[in-house]
Amino acid sequence: MNKTLIAVAVTAAAASFATHALARDAISIVGSSTVFPFSTAVAENFGRTSSFKTPKVESTGTGGGMKLFCSGVGVNHPDITNASRGMKASEFDNCAANGVKEVVEVKIGFDGIAIANSKAAREYDLTLKEIWLALAKDVPDPKGGDALVANPYKTWKEVNPALPDAKIEVLGPPPTSGTRDAFVELAMEGGCNAIDSIKALKKADEKKHKAVCHGVREDGVFVEAGENDNLIVQKLVANPNAIGIFGFSFLDQNADKIQGAKINGVSPTYETIASGDYPVSRSIYFYVKKAHVGTIPGIAEFVKEFTSDAAWGPEGYLADKGLISLPDAERAKWASSAQAMEPMAKPSK
Repeated sequence: MNKTLIAVAVTAAAASFATHALARDAISIVGSSTVFPFSTAVAENFGRTSSFKTPKVESTGTGGGMKLFCSGVGVNHPDITNASRGMKASEFDNCAANGVKEVVEVKIGFDGIAIANSKAAREYDLTLKEIWLALAKDVPDPKGGDALVANPYKTWKEVNPALPDAKIEVLGPPPTSGTRDAFVELAMEGGCNAIDSIKALKKADEKKHKAVCHGVREDGVFVEAGENDNLIVQKLVANPNAIGIFGFSFLDQNADKIQGAKINGVSPTYETIASGDYPVSRSIYFYVKKAHVGTIPGIAEFVKEFTSDAAWGPEGYLADKGLISLPDAERAKWASSAQAMEPMAKPSK
């Protein structure tokens, strides 16, 4: 095909997208359940205060959102995806392979991963090592030695005699969730590296080390509770023996019903997450499909609203939802690049 025909084809495709876009006059947002409450708050405020329709926000999980977002360009594909971790290199490549060539990354703040239970029960004080021993698929044999065996622990007291004599029952996110990704990387891997023989394995066999550290038991102790974090909160209230794993914002919004466990002696609070003292904290993001800007109405304006101090600033309305703001200089940098729609570079991993 010569250059003229290629140019005609590209122009025709763009015109076709522009025509079909008229069939969708509201922004489509998918992705992380953790970012969902923040994105929803901005969408509702945007719908009330602008001339644009309220964006449609769906909670699909970070991994599910990335798949939908990267599946193509056009009215049938989302404009924005929320993420409770950074985009992976493999996802960036998948986007590019499907014609999503320019993606704008926006880091919006910090979130902690809370390990919480009902206020009707005892408050937990756990180490990362204890969390890993309770939830790992395979652990060092309690009888001694470095050999790994299928996790035999049934109660927290068996993990550590100082802990409650309560059944280990944990409700957590599925593998498609960015919260699950962050939990295994921060809490599980942090805990297994507290065991010298497993930490040493990383140098000898990195692949095996990752499998051991990230493997979550499948014997019914860890229950995948879906992407609806509000449902996990409801289940914790109904079952005081259970523990749930979800973003800090859900703990913050339900502080009258549930309590966060201390991790390595540090409680999950706005201050400890912002300072990095709380060991299970991470950055959260959203991603914009630049090809849709100017075609699907309101995307640039929505991004401007989200990255305004009135929304994501320390005193903004998202702080009331539990968002931990970025430092002022970092927030200004991300706001500038987001509003200029600067495409991101490929992630390193």
